Amino acid sequence: MTTRPIGIAMPGAAFRFRRIAALAAAGLALVAASALSLALGARGIAAGEVLDAVLRPEAGNNDHIVVRELRLPRTLIGIAAGSAFGVAGALIQSVTRNPIADPGLLGLNAGAALAVVTAISVFGTSSPGQQVWFAFAGTAAAAAVVAGVASAGRAGATPARVALAGAAVAAAATSITTLLLLSNLETLDRFRFWQVGSPAGRDLDALAVLLPALIAGFTIAAAAGRMLNAMVLGDDLARSLGARVGVARVACAVGVVLLCGAGTALSGPIAFIGLMTPHLARRLCGTDHRWTLAASALLGAALLVTADVAGRLLAPPGEVEAGLVVAVIGAPVMVAVVRRSMVSAP
Repeated sequence: MTTRPIGIAMPGAAFRFRRIAALAAAGLALVAASALSLALGARGIAAGEVLDAVLRPEAGNNDHIVVRELRLPRTLIGIAAGSAFGVAGALIQSVTRNPIADPGLLGLNAGAALAVVTAISVFGTSSPGQQVWFAFAGTAAAAAVVAGVASAGRAGATPARVALAGAAVAAAATSITTLLLLSNLETLDRFRFWQVGSPAGRDLDALAVLLPALIAGFTIAAAAGRMLNAMVLGDDLARSLGARVGVARVACAVGVVLLCGAGTALSGPIAFIGLMTPHLARRLCGTDHRWTLAASALLGAALLVTADVAGRLLAPPGEVEAGLVVAVIGAPVMVAVVRRSMVSAP
């Protein structure tokens, strides 16, 4: 019987420590981004004043009003929407086995946007509490169309077919959305800033309405982690290990609809967060979905909040919407992922 010298860590223990360290680093990045979000903007506020505004607010203090009524809701909404997009992207990539799958690239955000525009122009809805249900319906409808089109034929839903179906749905939904906006200037005025994507302009009432959907989506994702690990081995082997593949796919689809619908209703149709964060999470934490999903949530939230802060500083006293900042970062990442997938393909 061989023994391992004292002081040398087991490889499994070392990898577990690496995962914990990666999650801690992602959490610290989110805390730092949130602190900057509260302090920076067209009007800089000192760190001590920010802390006082959060813990000991003073009535009539303009800095405290800016922090509590504008920046704090914006930061919390950015955290909620970014984590939702990150986890939804990780779920989609795992279920479809497609490295470039993303709620935006697969047309889910475009479907939600079309539904919200329809709600504004046809039904006259204005509050996020009303629009969220349309966003959910649009996300679910887009997901159903993409799945149906990609699954048609003998080849089934291959990654390439899913990507092409998603692109077609996104193009169609975006075209109809544009038609509705151009035919109604009032709808365009109410929708144009939401369409670009930003956590600005929302309040905590919208987050309170969407919180149950977010909690349900995150709960489904956490419960699906072990089943997704089995499904990586293939459907037949996963079934032999006791995984209920069909139930897992349906559950993940419900989780994606809840998370994408809530995230899009909160911050608009922001793409690329769900593409980038799962790849970074897998690099940091490996392929175990129980860790990857948690890392994707933290990294997605940190990315959106950081992009929002950067957008405030790029063009003062105006702002660049967070969706544009994320797109500038995400487009090269998508090209790199596609090139790597082509190189590794047989």
